[in-house]
Amino acid sequence: MSEQMRIMRSKELPKELRDRIVARHRSGQGYKRISATLKVPKSTVASIILKWKKFGTTRTLPRPGCPAKLSNRGRRALVREVKKNPKITVAE
Repeated sequence: MSEQMRIMRSKELPKELRDRIVARHRSGQGYKRISATLKVPKSTVASIILKWKKFGTTRTLPRPGCPAKLSNRGRRALVREVKKNPKITVAE
């Protein structure tokens, strides 16, 4: 199995690859060029660099507790819908 398929199948990129992305960014390369040379989606490159700028590390950080079932946006949409039609059921 090729290295590329092994990398893209998992959700998380290896730390070495994340470090390489940050190193290329620091040397002045753009997101598009980094994406093309390392064969990683441009959005992934952007999110790795943003996370590095915010936390100063490419390490995988622990998440605080259990993920929420509904996002804030989903919750607001649900409240809006119920206000419009209070007799609506959960299934609808």
